[in-house]
Amino acid sequence: MSENNVKDIVSKLTLEEKASLASGKSFWYTQEIDRLGVPSVMMTDGPHGVRKVDETKVNNVMQISCKATCFPPAVTVASSWNLDLAYQMGQAIAEEAKSLGVTTVLGPGVNIKRSPLCGRNFEYYSEDPLVAGEMGAAFVNGVQSKGVGTSLKHFFANNQEHLRLNISSEADERTIREIYLAPFEIVVKKAKPTTIMCAYNRVNGVYMHYNKKYLTDALRTQWGFEGMVMSDWGAVDERVKAIEAGLDLQMPASRLDNKLVEEAVKSGALDEEKLDITTERVVKFALDCQSKAEPGFKYDSEAHHNLGRKIAADSAVLLKNQDNILPVSKDLSDCIIVGALAKNSRFQGGGSSQINPTEVISFTDALDQRGIAYNYYPGYSLKKDGFNKKLLLAARDAAKTAKTVILFAGLTNAYESEGFDRSNLNLPHGHLNLINEIAMVNKNIIVVLVGGSPVKMPFISSVKAVLNLYLGGQAGGQAAADLLFGEVNPSGKLAETYPITLDDVFSSKYFPMGPKTVEYRENVFVGYRYFDSAKKAVLFPFGYGLSYTQFEYSNIKLSHKQIDEDAALTVSFDIKNVGNVAGGEVAQIYVKDVESTIFRPEKELKGFRKVYLEPGETKTVTVGLTDRAFAYYNVNISDWAVESGQFEILVGKSSRDIALSASVDFVSKRDVKHPDYRKSAPSYYKIASVLSIPDGDFEKLTGRKIDPNLPQQKGEFDRNSTLTDIKSTFVGRLVYTATGIFAKIISIRSENKDMIIKSIHEMPLRSVGMVMNPGVIKVLLKAVNGNKEKKS
Repeated sequence: MSENNVKDIVSKLTLEEKASLASGKSFWYTQEIDRLGVPSVMMTDGPHGVRKVDETKVNNVMQISCKATCFPPAVTVASSWNLDLAYQMGQAIAEEAKSLGVTTVLGPGVNIKRSPLCGRNFEYYSEDPLVAGEMGAAFVNGVQSKGVGTSLKHFFANNQEHLRLNISSEADERTIREIYLAPFEIVVKKAKPTTIMCAYNRVNGVYMHYNKKYLTDALRTQWGFEGMVMSDWGAVDERVKAIEAGLDLQMPASRLDNKLVEEAVKSGALDEEKLDITTERVVKFALDCQSKAEPGFKYDSEAHHNLGRKIAADSAVLLKNQDNILPVSKDLSDCIIVGALAKNSRFQGGGSSQINPTEVISFTDALDQRGIAYNYYPGYSLKKDGFNKKLLLAARDAAKTAKTVILFAGLTNAYESEGFDRSNLNLPHGHLNLINEIAMVNKNIIVVLVGGSPVKMPFISSVKAVLNLYLGGQAGGQAAADLLFGEVNPSGKLAETYPITLDDVFSSKYFPMGPKTVEYRENVFVGYRYFDSAKKAVLFPFGYGLSYTQFEYSNIKLSHKQIDEDAALTVSFDIKNVGNVAGGEVAQIYVKDVESTIFRPEKELKGFRKVYLEPGETKTVTVGLTDRAFAYYNVNISDWAVESGQFEILVGKSSRDIALSASVDFVSKRDVKHPDYRKSAPSYYKIASVLSIPDGDFEKLTGRKIDPNLPQQKGEFDRNSTLTDIKSTFVGRLVYTATGIFAKIISIRSENKDMIIKSIHEMPLRSVGMVMNPGVIKVLLKAVNGNKEKKS
């Protein structure tokens, strides 16, 4: 649809029609204008599969969705470091969306894993912005190559579930640009996503849905984004302000807010030209979606299932393989299978992304398909912490006489989900206890780890092997069999660091915080950027992963000895498979600034390539690095800059296993002042020795005083206060208790019970007003404020 045609349609819309397009028609559909041919189009969740609501079926909480392939979620796919597979997965999801009449899938999520405790980490790619951005761009390109739209989310600094609907992420501009915006920037520039979804949270006190600095200035002016910006569901507080800031579409439907938009234009509070701009984007989006729809489209379900199996196998990370105990023989007569997760797969995370799979094949199902006989013992239950003495003793007794134990353990939905964060890195007690008990009677234990985020492994020295499946999607059980029997050689690498303890994670001192703010005091020292800079021991480093073969790196070459802003650097090196079986290797290219005025991490990932090699085969890998690979974000000039000096190019098997290195001199053509905080914020220059960041150092970087992070009091409650906030009052406690009872009743049969209860209690009153008369909210606010006026 041409720009002129869109403008012509918008010019013929009445003010009421323009306002009606400012929000959705319903929960999943945009508003149509039949008289002018503007269609209503459907979007739905889709990070790792299509979750289209089956409108013929409704349960008591979350509407049941149509059958669709459940692919491995982002945490798993990222561990493949395989851009081609991410692209193919996007294509497959697009085909299923087309077959279901869905025009846009709501994904991918490229939020950074600031802490391993975030409950939604399974839905995000990495702690590193390059990995998150590149994998996200590949996925978006795959989806959109088939004529289906995407929604890049959650823009941005939405890095925890606790109070996610209204907490303010407090961070300095450099950290924002280098860590939290960077993956979004990569996807926007490399893939041009159809839409971007703004997050619920505030950034430095400003809600993202009306944060013009980032919705318009960064997204559109600086990055050239041309698509539509939509809200997360129920994220909008001030609709008129949001239009002025660049939010095009509010989801879901809000007739009240539409009326406010209409009245604002009539009163002169909102310039109708600004409404026209957002309306044009919504109209163009709907018309483009309609033009690419293919009614009656069919897809190959079996092929998609097999693709999911391939992705799961390519993404699994072999963490330990003592005495080459893996792979195992297909004759399992002297082996036992232990762990309820072997028979009852946990193949995806909990929450809004939950797919209704076309089929689910567990590990024991895969053995049955192959006709392999086996002895199985659940060892724990899948309720609460899993501990079941009877099941544990039966498994331990069987382990006494078994040659090998293949033991499945991991995190269940009760331990990680959208809506709440984890409180620790522990495995469920029943799982951990089972491993410990069996380790006392058998030394040949293979742990198959299932879950969406890092866990502590106090048992690591007591087991022979650990294979990390993460969450394998509906074909994860087949992938596990492929890997354990050696039909597929593990080639995944961790896209996040596995710490030894939670105390080792620097950001844990400032996570999740609340009730008003969360302070990103760690600055750019997130994940391996902190661990490697602080020289801190880890359980498994970023980029780590073993194979059934071995690889040798050699012959590094740089295209230049000296470069500047206009001369890109080409890095080449050889990788040889020196083992006896074919395998895949992920080569990682890090850049280290040898000496700088501004504090910088020890090294930063700036490129990667995954290659597959036959035994004895050698391949030359080539990676290009532009000036951006050497730059940091300079707040003095509000732009990226490179300080002249020497840089090391490090080629590694992980961030801690550097195989090759070379040096290049960068001579900058720009005359800029580089920030020097050695006196004003010295803790950031000695990150290896500091235990925390002083208030003054953090304030120096943010340029403002730290706001008091105190609970709201009477007279301070407003429509953005949560049910948890107001429970400090008598009336608030009554409402909180009543809604808690209501939440338990409606979620009694839901897998997402904990998420639903937590989400309702942390829901802002304005969101409650979406399903309740807004007048009731006004009365409630008056009651909890004790008839006091809210302080400005």
